[in-house]
Amino acid sequence: MLMGPLPGAELVQKPIQLYRYLLRCCRQLPAKNIQEHYKHAIRQSFRVHADEDNPERIQQIIRRAIDDADWVMKKVRSMTLVYTQQLEKYGRRLTGLVQGWGMSSPQAV
Repeated sequence: MLMGPLPGAELVQKPIQLYRYLLRCCRQLPAKNIQEHYKHAIRQSFRVHADEDNPERIQQIIRRAIDDADWVMKKVRSMTLVYTQQLEKYGRRLTGLVQGWGMSSPQAV
């Protein structure tokens, strides 16, 4: 059974379903420019494989695309987690500095 970055990966059987699924995955990406990059890559890949008629090869492409999407989504999640942790860490430091200066909250100086 396929398990991907979004629910429904296991239901993808046809290229059009894969196309829609991957575009939904793109919506989960954090930045608009990253979303556009992957949307472009998805469109290009579908154009390249548009004439594929071997059912086994089509299923292989579908599995690989879902695995790749899963990898990208996990990478983005881990980067987002690290970034969030760093913000929290440095935010606490900034709050400590601000309080040390006698201010109650960060203010523009």
